[in-house]
Amino acid sequence: MFATLKFAALLLAVVVCWATQDYDYNDAEIDEEPTLGDSPYGSLWPLPQKVQISTVVFKLSGASFHIFDAKASSSGASCRLLQNAYRRYDEYIFTSSRKQGQNKSKKALASDMSELQVWITSADSECDSYPSVTSDESCEFTGMVFVFFHFSHLADTLIQSLETFSQLVYKDEYGAKSINRTDIHDFPRFAHRGLLLDTSRHFLPIKVILANLEAMAWNKFNVFHWHIVDDPSFPYLSRTFPQLSQHGAYHPYTHVYTPSDVKMIIEFARLRGIRVVPEFDTPGHTQSWGKGQKDLLTPCYSGASPSGSFGPVNPMLNTTYDFMSMFFKEVNTVFPDAYVHLGGDEVDFSCWKSNPDIQKFMEQQGFGTDYSKLESFYIQRLLDIVTTTNKGYMIWQEVFDNGVKLKSDTVVHVWMGNKVEEELQKVTEAGFTTILSAPWYLDYISYGQDWQKFYRAEPLSFKGTDAQKKLVIGGEACLWGEYVDATNLTPRLWPRASAVGERLWSDRDVRDLNDAYSRLAKHRCLLSGPATVGLCP
Repeated sequence: MFATLKFAALLLAVVVCWATQDYDYNDAEIDEEPTLGDSPYGSLWPLPQKVQISTVVFKLSGASFHIFDAKASSSGASCRLLQNAYRRYDEYIFTSSRKQGQNKSKKALASDMSELQVWITSADSECDSYPSVTSDESCEFTGMVFVFFHFSHLADTLIQSLETFSQLVYKDEYGAKSINRTDIHDFPRFAHRGLLLDTSRHFLPIKVILANLEAMAWNKFNVFHWHIVDDPSFPYLSRTFPQLSQHGAYHPYTHVYTPSDVKMIIEFARLRGIRVVPEFDTPGHTQSWGKGQKDLLTPCYSGASPSGSFGPVNPMLNTTYDFMSMFFKEVNTVFPDAYVHLGGDEVDFSCWKSNPDIQKFMEQQGFGTDYSKLESFYIQRLLDIVTTTNKGYMIWQEVFDNGVKLKSDTVVHVWMGNKVEEELQKVTEAGFTTILSAPWYLDYISYGQDWQKFYRAEPLSFKGTDAQKKLVIGGEACLWGEYVDATNLTPRLWPRASAVGERLWSDRDVRDLNDAYSRLAKHRCLLSGPATVGLCP
């Protein structure tokens, strides 16, 4: 369903619509330092598809400027998503001046831009829905006084449009908040623009997650891939199996995400047009699971005797699948997104190989000594379980590589750095939707401006037909948590992740490093906080 949104913004015509895209993985080295100069596009990030900024300038009246619903709009004060967005962006633009009490008595001049009216004509404003993988983020703004948006999901388009509007605001030489008359035609090149955060290796406080969801919206990311549990800890507090976090979290009360915490994070993301896709990775990366669930993991052997250590999930016990069935039924009720990430990567077979019961099971199943077949046996049963919950699933590329039978709507997540183009070609040739992370592991850092290699990455450089390349729906920047906690996550992530954001949003030909460097320097200032909007150089 399409809705029409009108912004009554004095002589501002901004346009936002749909997209297309290609990475030379060998073109990822950092060359010479880019030159910092002035960009004709100011601080716009990611760069819209088409931009025309004129020399006609309008002042934003701090005394009276506000964003509100037009009288004829089908949605009004009852739409929390809209009202929340208006308030946030009003604060982003005017917080510093209003806190200082500036312009309170000053009357708006005729040439001032004093209001932004939002007019929604659709009968269903989608105020209570969640963004989805099929959300159409395309829109169109036309006209001089009125700005028209056409879109199918309110949050996605509204938030991104207000974000673009706020980035156009600057402080002129006299200290006045100003905006040039601007025409923009825009749309995301890729539908899936994700960010992975790891909350197992180091627990991330809720305020850190929320702050980075905010930053995601400022960079037009739309998927929060929540790698919520792993070997080191199990901070997800399950209602069905509370013992998992009771015994598997770093602390059962201070280092867990309660059901209300999870609900708050999902709602905070929804109000910013961001999907929350949780990852519960099995059969490997599950040491923390075994602390609270007896017999879930495989006992490892040293010779003929148990060694006292445990390996991956035990794939031969019916109780394993009973547990997974109950657990993922709960996950389905807690996380509203249509997809869950099931992991399936980096399974160490050594423990399975050492266990005599597993060896006997392998013989019974006719697997010989090929333990990838045992892994596939487990994954297949897990996928069947998740299918019964009517959720789609994302998996790391090893599941595909090992020949597991996958549903047609499976999303294969390519992450391994060797033979990336070959992997993309194989996955898409098999007809599977794909997302890419291989060039964007932000936990790897290097000296200098390493954002350049993230910026140069091209998801569609592999050999394949146009139909194959359409199956690449985007990518994700990943910040794994081995050396990242609340003290250093944000400065390590931003603005380096911004480079990934522009690559996934902007046109394929947007590759001028000097121009990007100029805009990114200004955008970094904006990322420092709402009070800097209109103050950055």
